[in-house]
Amino acid sequence: MRQTEPSRSHWTRSLSAKLITSLLAVMVVIFALLGYLNVRLSRQHLEAATLVSAERVSDVIKRSTTYYMLRNDREGLYHFMHTIADEPGMVRVRIFDQEGRVSYSTDPAEVSHSVDKGAEACYGCHAQSQPLVRLNRPDRFRIYKSGGQRVLGIITPIENQPSCSNASCHAHPESQQILGVLDANMSLAKADAQLTASSRSMVAYTCFALLTIAVLSWLFVWRVVGVPIKSLKDGTERLTAGNLGYQIDVHAEDEVGELATSFNTMSLQLRAANEEVVTWAKTLEDRVDHKTRELKRAHEHMLHVEKMASIGKMAAVVAHEINNPLSGILTYAKLLRKWLDRGFTGSAQRQEAMDCLDLIAGESRRCGDLVKNLLTFSRTSPMNVEPADINTIFDRCVRLVQHKLELTGIQLHLGLVDNSPLVLCDAAQVEQVLLALVMNAIDAMPRGGNLWLATKVIAATEEFQMQVRDDGMGIPPEILPQIFEPFLTTKESGHGVGLGLAISRSIMDRHNGRIEVESEANRGTTFTLTLPLYAEGAATASAVGATQNTR
Repeated sequence: MRQTEPSRSHWTRSLSAKLITSLLAVMVVIFALLGYLNVRLSRQHLEAATLVSAERVSDVIKRSTTYYMLRNDREGLYHFMHTIADEPGMVRVRIFDQEGRVSYSTDPAEVSHSVDKGAEACYGCHAQSQPLVRLNRPDRFRIYKSGGQRVLGIITPIENQPSCSNASCHAHPESQQILGVLDANMSLAKADAQLTASSRSMVAYTCFALLTIAVLSWLFVWRVVGVPIKSLKDGTERLTAGNLGYQIDVHAEDEVGELATSFNTMSLQLRAANEEVVTWAKTLEDRVDHKTRELKRAHEHMLHVEKMASIGKMAAVVAHEINNPLSGILTYAKLLRKWLDRGFTGSAQRQEAMDCLDLIAGESRRCGDLVKNLLTFSRTSPMNVEPADINTIFDRCVRLVQHKLELTGIQLHLGLVDNSPLVLCDAAQVEQVLLALVMNAIDAMPRGGNLWLATKVIAATEEFQMQVRDDGMGIPPEILPQIFEPFLTTKESGHGVGLGLAISRSIMDRHNGRIEVESEANRGTTFTLTLPLYAEGAATASAVGATQNTR
């Protein structure tokens, strides 16, 4: 079934099949109608010929009967009629007298019996019990069935002639025109057999002609329509499959041939267009590659320029930052050397020398801190990642800055989540980021203020959020977009080199987290840190989030 169904559907969709089916349907109707008309006409001709033959036989019987009756030769008449009745095809011969009695019949049982004048044998001769003077030819014939076969009955009136009315043997007045009726019955079995045979032959010839014409029509349609259409279909399939330029053989100069020629032209144009597109694509690809290489070289050059600019900027900042303490160290070292050359004369100079040494030590530590921060920023230290409690980290930071908060008059506000989930991180580095943000907030509030430290669980994204907010002087809007760049600082000279926030962002990036800032001049700054939750601790995030929403 799987193999026949596609073939059937292909056959029903085929234009040739539709044409052949339509032609066959039309031919079947036409040939059936012609066959029916031919059989009917043949039947009519055969019946007409049979009627003519029967009429001749009836006339022969009538003349012979008249001959014997004029001579009053009954024996001869009976012998003739028996002879006629024995002929093939004759069923019965009988004579009716004026009163409707059978005066003679080849069937002796009917003799002297009266017949019904209204019956089939008498309907043509009598109307209201009066015999007709003459009978038209169609009224003389009747066909009926007897013994399972059709029988043709011929009624021939026996007219009263002068030779009969004047004869001494008969007493028929001249006014009586019809003396009786001769009824001859002949079998139509042979005619019916011939008609059946003729009908069968006609049907057979019609079917043979129909089949022959159908086969020739199928061959013609297949040759003229089917083969070119199939070639066009195969060509379109190959064209769809990518075989551009495929050509169809053109064998005709009709509309189908013109269609095939148009297809060939279209196929060549498509191939030419495709080749042109491919050529342009290759050219464009080469140009794109060339431009890409140029852009890559330009990008590398820009990176090199930016790198050199960054190195130059960093060198300038480092030189400036280191030059100040080195100048102080050099100045106080020269001063101490002069004092040593002159010799100490009292305790006052000794105390002054000690102060100089303290300044030299402080400036030396400042240079060391600067170099240490540079190393921290430029060199990635290994991370010790493990699940950690952020609340514990906040507690350590608060203890470290508690004394400084009291000295500067800053009020601390804590909003930490109870039973906070674990976060996978390097606790020391996260503490470094928090401590740097807290110290920046303290520096932004030299005359006191408020410091808010808060944590929050974001259950939807399984993240942990930390917030450091102050109401200090804020960050100027012109430098806010570059706040995380190295060596950018808003502090006074000597109080920082601008590496704290850059290092903080680097640490958050290494933890797959985020650091964000919002600030408004003279109203405060808010730093938000976001870290992913620890996998085993994420299960409790929804419960913590629900607790936060309840609060």
